Amino acid sequence: MANEIRGEAHGTAPVPLSVLDLVTVGAGRTATDALRTSVAMSRIAEARGYHRYWVAEHHSMPGVASSSPAVILAHLAAHTERIRLGSGGVMLPNHAPLVIAEQFGTLEAMAPGRIDLGLGRAPGTDGATAAALRRTDHLNEGADDFPQQLAELTRFLDDDFPDGHPYRRIHAVPGPVQATSPGGVQSPHRPPIWLLGSSGFSARLAGMLGLPFAFAHHFSAQNTVPALDLYRESFRPSSVLDAPYALIGVAALATDEEREARRQVRAAALNMVRLRTGRPGLVPTPEEAEAYEFSPMEEEFIASWTANVIHGTPDEVRSGLDDLRKRTDADELMITSNAHSGDVRLRSYELIADAYGLPGAA
Repeated sequence: MANEIRGEAHGTAPVPLSVLDLVTVGAGRTATDALRTSVAMSRIAEARGYHRYWVAEHHSMPGVASSSPAVILAHLAAHTERIRLGSGGVMLPNHAPLVIAEQFGTLEAMAPGRIDLGLGRAPGTDGATAAALRRTDHLNEGADDFPQQLAELTRFLDDDFPDGHPYRRIHAVPGPVQATSPGGVQSPHRPPIWLLGSSGFSARLAGMLGLPFAFAHHFSAQNTVPALDLYRESFRPSSVLDAPYALIGVAALATDEEREARRQVRAAALNMVRLRTGRPGLVPTPEEAEAYEFSPMEEEFIASWTANVIHGTPDEVRSGLDDLRKRTDADELMITSNAHSGDVRLRSYELIADAYGLPGAA
């Protein structure tokens, strides 16, 4: 399974480059527009040598249309041929493990050997929405529930509950049970599990279980190096990996001109201001951000937030990505380019690919 986890760097990139898509919806655009952009981005990513393409589960956010990763991944699988597709991630506490095993078993049947299952333990939304998703007001994301849910999901994927377990005769289909049925033939692939995190909890758990780890540097930059250190220190070789493998999510936007990058990032920052103050909405245009009167506190937040977004010309973005990789020793960089316009996002991935001499240039 390690061969399905470790990527290959192309061009002059120091490590494999991948894509994280939040399926962002800009003001004046629809979710249909955003999903069409996602299809175009996945095809560009495949053509240009990006290693994998992940979508992330979010809920109750008008500007983020990725509430159903499995549905989106099925759509992307129909429009691509080679690139790995996955969740970055599915929020495990929101779902019954059997449901996730069935969804990702179906995706694996659609795109054999191309599916990743990234799992997070946060709700991907606010507490009230999480309660509605889970049909309970008793939300528990602590140390007890998540490892237990993870173990249950893994057993459903592998179809190996022990004798006497209440789920021994329950099978996730599509899945390994089909190979044990008369005349059955089953795919040799099983979606590899990744643990996602923005703190030390999942880093330690991923290390102890010998699983690959993805860290959300794009919104928790201060914790990146400590979490990666903890993951590597905690790592125990497993049947999945014989050595640690860590990717980090990176916010990066490349434009032809530096000033345009600043305009686009400031608009995305205004969207974050509204989200953090309980006013989530569609991603505003750069013109709206330029006209907006930011308070001193909002300006302080924007300065902090944009400091962790690598943006500018292609050469500036390449230099920033290279520096980040050196600081973190990450095995893979997963780039999320957020902007109001889908065309700007598409152009960013092309420019970054050009900057590293990735294959497939026009």
